[in-house]
Amino acid sequence: MTATTDGSAGPRRSRATSASESTDPTPVAFDPNHPAADASPPTSTTAPKERTAPPGGPLLDGPLLDSATLDGATFDALLSDAPVPAGPAPEASAPDGAEPLERVAARITERATARLLASQDEEGWWKGDLETNVTMDAEDLMLREFLGISDSAILEAAARWIRAQQREDGTWATFHGGPGELSTTVEAYVALRLAGDTPEAPHMASAAAWVRDHGGIAATRVFTRIWLALFGWWRWEDLPELPPEVIYLPRWFPLNIYSFGQWARQTIVPLTVVGAHRPVRPAAFRLDELHTDPAVPNPPRPPAPLASWEGFFQRLDKALHVYRRFSIRTVRRTALGLCARWIIERQENDGCWGGIQPPAVYSVIALHLLGYDIDHPVMRAGLKSLDQFAIWHEDGSRMIEACQSPVWDTCLAAIALADAGLPADHPALVKAADWMLGEQVLRRGDWSVRRPELPSGGWAFEFHNTNYPDIDDTAEVVLALARVDHPDPQRMRTAIERGVVWNLGMQSKNGAWGAFDVDNTSRFPNLLPFCDFGEVIDPPSADVTAHVVEMLAAVGMEHDPRTRRGVSWLLAEQEANGAWFGRWGVNYVYGTGSVVPALVAAGVPASHPAIRRSVRWLADVQNADGGWGEDLRSYPEQELAGRGESTASQTAWALLALLAAGERDGDAVARGIRWLADTQLEDGSWDEPYFTGTGFPWDFSINYHLYRMVFPLTALGRYLHGEAPMRVPAPLVEAA
Repeated sequence: MTATTDGSAGPRRSRATSASESTDPTPVAFDPNHPAADASPPTSTTAPKERTAPPGGPLLDGPLLDSATLDGATFDALLSDAPVPAGPAPEASAPDGAEPLERVAARITERATARLLASQDEEGWWKGDLETNVTMDAEDLMLREFLGISDSAILEAAARWIRAQQREDGTWATFHGGPGELSTTVEAYVALRLAGDTPEAPHMASAAAWVRDHGGIAATRVFTRIWLALFGWWRWEDLPELPPEVIYLPRWFPLNIYSFGQWARQTIVPLTVVGAHRPVRPAAFRLDELHTDPAVPNPPRPPAPLASWEGFFQRLDKALHVYRRFSIRTVRRTALGLCARWIIERQENDGCWGGIQPPAVYSVIALHLLGYDIDHPVMRAGLKSLDQFAIWHEDGSRMIEACQSPVWDTCLAAIALADAGLPADHPALVKAADWMLGEQVLRRGDWSVRRPELPSGGWAFEFHNTNYPDIDDTAEVVLALARVDHPDPQRMRTAIERGVVWNLGMQSKNGAWGAFDVDNTSRFPNLLPFCDFGEVIDPPSADVTAHVVEMLAAVGMEHDPRTRRGVSWLLAEQEANGAWFGRWGVNYVYGTGSVVPALVAAGVPASHPAIRRSVRWLADVQNADGGWGEDLRSYPEQELAGRGESTASQTAWALLALLAAGERDGDAVARGIRWLADTQLEDGSWDEPYFTGTGFPWDFSINYHLYRMVFPLTALGRYLHGEAPMRVPAPLVEAA
């Protein structure tokens, strides 16, 4: 990929040719005058329930939200007007003697509803466990060892969890059923050494042998080697350099801290402090068994060609190593002070940073190196917050969550319950709405660097994260609140309006939306040798854009030019196979399950060629058992798109797309509903060991334990009732 003059590029991902890039002559833009625009959905004989706007007409059409001007080609320009022929899907019929499908769906919906209601916290929120991989546990133990606060009970409990996750070949994976991963295996091995496991133990010997066979410590990612350098197991001189003086770079400079995604930014700033100090707390043991050759732990590697971007940044790294030796003390000291201030200003009320564990860990280390002792209030709060990421299991093991997802889980649960038929004024929904209303972020955060005039009003993912509300959560919270009949409609109207205004203001220049920032698309951060730990920028994605479009349609703004720009971008992003890439969920099934309902909600007819292509693709990838699944390997291997063991959440995503596309009475939907019925547990939930959430495509994967509940219930509810009506008080803004 070649960078433009400003280094901009699209998402760094493996993908098929998009519809806009292919030679397929079929249209990708939505034309309301297209011959198919008024056609009935091809297969459904039962139309889904229409979303109704409250009395008073379309919402949010006043002067506060006046329409933006479309740039470039107008929305209704067509690439072609040739529709894609699509025959009707086979109509479903119950096997002889089988329970009618609607009765089956009603029965399992009732059980799932009861289960989800029972798991609501008394304050109104839901939160499922957020499972990632054992590097979270290993790094928590290494942090405690580095700070001298190791606890024997925590050490043994964490070690028990880490041992339980080891694969038969001695490795550790980053997701259930995944292959062994080198950096994860090294960190897990080190954690177990700290817990007292000996190199001679069979499970340790097999892990060490595998590490050596795969390049040893020298082949691990930079972050793993930083952890090892803290204990003298790796030389600081052999790590990429990123000086704290990066804090000085102006915001227009390609590698300023705001050119990184928010998660990377929060991690990199404290790590520049750690790298400036290069601390070593000598360990009580060596790790020679993890090197291919202990005498040469870091074998030389040939540099990339100078004419390549990789080669350029490798030489830049060498220059930064030289700069370190000649940096001006006062300049560096001031930079370190600015970094400390930047870190402390972003500490949340609960002591954490951004509500996620990795930045919190590195921030604690950085502040400690800057002279903050363990008993300092900032440090005490930070360490206490890390304890809140711990999940203690019944067997005495301890798992660390990388993050906690109460806002996300709560809005999805509320949508699921409303769509499943729970009355809009049900106490559980009102209580959930009250809690979500209290979580709205009304202060400015890093997002305001690019949008200084935009008033705040978004929602974050976590319990405490006022610096980094995100666009995806904001869209879904609005969709949840819009389903609730709340006793204080004015409060609801104000909160929803703020959220919609904020999301509209966060639209990127291409018409789409990223997760946390506007136009966070520079390619340069991903090219730094320091940044080999996954995606470090936040470009617009199909799933987030779809959720915003769906939100805008829900409040009556489907004809607003900003919504239409989002729709056009989504249509242009469709893959040649008919699917959409999933940035924050696995993968093409998630992207397609997000985009199709949004397009239909925004007025794209179910007969539109893009919708028909997606229906065909979903039918093609449906498993023989009736469910849908997709393995995380589809990120690096696009030919695996839509392929994998059936899961409850991914089956639900496919059903949501098919139902929106008018396929309610088709065979694919019937088989999917029956799969959910056949696999539902007695307690109303579903078993889902597979990871269907995405942090960084392929590099960091997530098992959201509530996904197995909220998405199947949403799909079942829409099968039975259609989508719950929007109950947004109207008008939000007086008409001009």
